[in-house]
Amino acid sequence: MQLLPKPKSLQLAEGSYALPKIWQISLPTQLDQRVAASLAALGEYQIVEQAANLVLKLDSSIAHADGYRLQIAADGVQIIAQTAAGLFYGLQTLRQIQQQSAEQLSYLLIDDVPDFVVRGFMLDISRDKVPTIATLYALIDELASWKINQIQLYIEHTFAYQNHPTVWADASPLTAEEVRALDDFCLERFIELVPNQNCFGHMRRWLTKPAYRDLAECPDGCDTGDPDWGYFEEPFTLAPEHPGSIELVRSMLDELLPNFRTRTLNVGCDETVELGLGASAVAVAERGKGRVYLEFLQKLYHEAHSRGYVMQFWSDIILHYPELVSELPRDAEVLIWGYESHHPFEEQAATIAKAGLPFYVCPGTSSWNTIAGRTTNALENIASAAKHGLNHGAKGFLMTDWGDNGHWQPLVTSYLGLAIGAARAWNALAELDVVALLDTVVFADNNKVLGNLVYQLGDVYRAVPPLLHNTSSLFRILQANPAVIAELNLDCEDLHNADEILLQLRNDLQTTKPQRADGELCQVELAWAIDLLRHAVQRGLWVLDQQPSEVASKLQPEIDALIERFQQVWLSRNRPGGLQDSLKHFASLRDSYGEVRYA
Repeated sequence: MQLLPKPKSLQLAEGSYALPKIWQISLPTQLDQRVAASLAALGEYQIVEQAANLVLKLDSSIAHADGYRLQIAADGVQIIAQTAAGLFYGLQTLRQIQQQSAEQLSYLLIDDVPDFVVRGFMLDISRDKVPTIATLYALIDELASWKINQIQLYIEHTFAYQNHPTVWADASPLTAEEVRALDDFCLERFIELVPNQNCFGHMRRWLTKPAYRDLAECPDGCDTGDPDWGYFEEPFTLAPEHPGSIELVRSMLDELLPNFRTRTLNVGCDETVELGLGASAVAVAERGKGRVYLEFLQKLYHEAHSRGYVMQFWSDIILHYPELVSELPRDAEVLIWGYESHHPFEEQAATIAKAGLPFYVCPGTSSWNTIAGRTTNALENIASAAKHGLNHGAKGFLMTDWGDNGHWQPLVTSYLGLAIGAARAWNALAELDVVALLDTVVFADNNKVLGNLVYQLGDVYRAVPPLLHNTSSLFRILQANPAVIAELNLDCEDLHNADEILLQLRNDLQTTKPQRADGELCQVELAWAIDLLRHAVQRGLWVLDQQPSEVASKLQPEIDALIERFQQVWLSRNRPGGLQDSLKHFASLRDSYGEVRYA
């Protein structure tokens, strides 16, 4: 039996209970209606006062608010919990057991509690995909079934601010009405929907507009002096010393926050790479970069606190200045993020924990900048975050899924990371059979092929060295010009080997039978991802062989067809806004084969 997440304690017993055609369910009179609504997932049911074969009880003896006890015995099924949320999570486990059972439920006893109070997921909806409401509802439903209890939608410019319409004009943003509906939808599934609006770095979409450019640290861009960031042609970071910067934030929060029930706010503040290189250069020279950063962070804290919100922020900048950590507001929540297998979660969690600050650990799906993910990196990154977060008393575990460089990866390639992240958010140190969980709980593949296919496809990056930070060589081949590709020192044998793996996976895809609602779309997405990666292989060989006229004549029509399929895949789950921006990332790839350019 595969369960996601894996319970802390599962004891099997001899015997089985026949699945009823119609569940007879006994509910406590004070039961939250959200639990009653979730019963429909079990099938037909009737609410009765006695002679029930499914009994739900509230009992204060269950120690954890989200914990539950589930027993299947000769007289039926019983779920006991301290709260309605605990009963909801017990029902999700029962639902998974039922889905894997033919006509009999094996006798068992489960005692289960989570390792992290907050078990969250953050989705990037600003670079460049804004999902349709249907996509978001389906994703939230699935995450709720895996006992996720917080959702954040990362926003730079994709909320329809009525006072700032030029910023989101072509982005198909979420409206206030849609956010309120999402908040209701989440509430019904015991999920907290948390506003996540970057308020310092990652402000390019605002600062490139004439009305906001004077608020930029470097209005005309600059050389960051950082080899990872290079030269910025456009502004990226708010000028913390400009009084208009905090006024802009106030205007944003006044519009955004009333649409959420929560009293938590993520203000971002990561990767302020231009700080000190422009408008704040004098302040940084006098007081230090860390101090200038902290002072603006404290202003943001005041804005959140004065509105009755707990402020969350990303930890990357403040961790460069450990001497300032003790000056952080004591109730601010620090989000420690890192996306490589070797990220120093242990060291960073120890620093924040020592200061007595509440914090989350935030690994990633490793899907972005890859097309198909980095399976081994994702599994190790997630496991490390969970282990060290648990050891140092993290309040929360927040999985992240980003959309850098055009958000080319289809949603299906994030499912592995999402599922394993949910598993570790509940049971940090569990032994997991990843392929079996994917086949059984995630994809419901009758042929037991898709789990291994997704796992192996996500590991194709390892077949083509060098192994790169936050990306893969095959993705770099697709988005870099031939001169940069040549500097990767690729090996023809590695590329041919990767192509053989991809071809086999493409053939295996035809034998999969996923029973999930979006199963056919998952197959379409995976076929496109495999075909684009095979194109990357051929492009790499083209660069190494230096046969542009002969090979490019075949690659040009191939990439045209792949771009057309990309647009179809995009629109299957996402709004049209952002698509043209994403297509621009194909420009240098397409242009290297000919003269046609994308607007």
